[in-house]
Amino acid sequence: MMQLTLLEAAEACGGKLVCRVEEDAVRCISCAVTDSRQVQADGLFFAVCGERVDGHRFISQVFAKGAAAVVTQKTPAQVQEESGEDCSAWGSYILVEDTLQALKAIAECYRIKVGIPVVGITGSVGKTSTKEFIAGVLSERFCVLKTEGNFNNEIGVPLTLLRIRPEHELAVVEMGISDFGEMHRLSKMARPNVCVMTNIGQCHMEQLKTRDGILKAKSEIFDYMASDGEIVLNGEDDKLSALREIRGHHPHYFGLGGNPAEEVFAETIESHGLFGSEIVLNLDGTCRKVQVPLPGIHMVINAACAACVGKLFGMTGEEIASGIAKIKPVSGRNHLIPGAHYTLIDDCYNANPGSMKAALDLLSLADTKKIAILGDMFELGENSDFLHAEVGRYAVSKQIDSLICVGENSLHMFEEACDYAEGTEHIAHFRTLDALLAVLQEEQETYLAEGATILLKASHGMQFDRLLSFLQERNQPA
Repeated sequence: MMQLTLLEAAEACGGKLVCRVEEDAVRCISCAVTDSRQVQADGLFFAVCGERVDGHRFISQVFAKGAAAVVTQKTPAQVQEESGEDCSAWGSYILVEDTLQALKAIAECYRIKVGIPVVGITGSVGKTSTKEFIAGVLSERFCVLKTEGNFNNEIGVPLTLLRIRPEHELAVVEMGISDFGEMHRLSKMARPNVCVMTNIGQCHMEQLKTRDGILKAKSEIFDYMASDGEIVLNGEDDKLSALREIRGHHPHYFGLGGNPAEEVFAETIESHGLFGSEIVLNLDGTCRKVQVPLPGIHMVINAACAACVGKLFGMTGEEIASGIAKIKPVSGRNHLIPGAHYTLIDDCYNANPGSMKAALDLLSLADTKKIAILGDMFELGENSDFLHAEVGRYAVSKQIDSLICVGENSLHMFEEACDYAEGTEHIAHFRTLDALLAVLQEEQETYLAEGATILLKASHGMQFDRLLSFLQERNQPA
């Protein structure tokens, strides 16, 4: 159960608590959700008015499932008038002006009440993988709650915080933004004790304009950092390595040994291709061999970051090494999927220029034919054409065998790749994903060599998950 009663929730958000029975006011909540399908007995449902779905339509259903209460910005009479639904069976509810704002306010109150340390993670690239590494290391000693899936925005972060239970000793919270002010609001809810920044790359450029703008927006994470908090930064990033003091705090740096300020770094790296790396990790002068099970230099950096955070929580080198060695890939992010005809690298959750290049670096480690299927990157602003072209040029520089570009913006990727191609045997462009799927349906062997390693990478809106499903179906034994 949560350490929160309905009365405390109502007071936190300034709402009016209307109880079915008087005892409901001191009733503890089992869970807090915005998806009616996830409601459990004694749960609290937030009826959020979304762009496509109004949560108020499902209030009667959640009460039928045993919900303790709902947070609503509409009265039963209003809902009944709008939907024609009989609302006489409503249970207790908290009436507020704005359900989403109430969710944030209740999450902030709850986070303060439970009081456990929170590690907040932000950055342009690698937040989710870094979160997995940090949570994996800390779990060697502590009971850790971590962000699940893509719950890193102004709905996901409060829902994550409201998942904290009495058994949890630490929370690792991923925090993603696309505009100024968002991180300030996330920080107000999470109030991180440790702030981690992975890097400052080129994403959300439409709103944030420049890398300096991105740094400024992400630096809002410090607005509500604990007064005795710690800051952990990537020493290999030019923007972050220049931050020697932040609001009176001296950052801790991690990396690859390219910056003398790094306290934790990989002293040597022995690549095992797509099967990860063995590194010698330097922890403040003490060296230890560590197995990094996920491939790519960026995963080595993630491991160094997790080690740096683990060190701040007093963990031993043995605990840190053990936690890193147990890390598993996350679906949609550098996830290797072997099959009967080829190996897929599922990295199709999202994309920006930095993560595209990291994924291509990973593909280059394969000892098979190398095929990259790359799609549009969104929210890159006025430099979008140039940045897509830059990725095309980078792709052919990695000596991949085949490059397939998908999308309107990726035409620039394709054209640049054609201009600079030397070792790449085949380069193609399709304006839509459907066009590519139609061709693969009839001519798969023309584009996908038997035994190849195939990278799938694009922004989430390109729906490359459909491409992944298509290829997985055709990657089964005969």
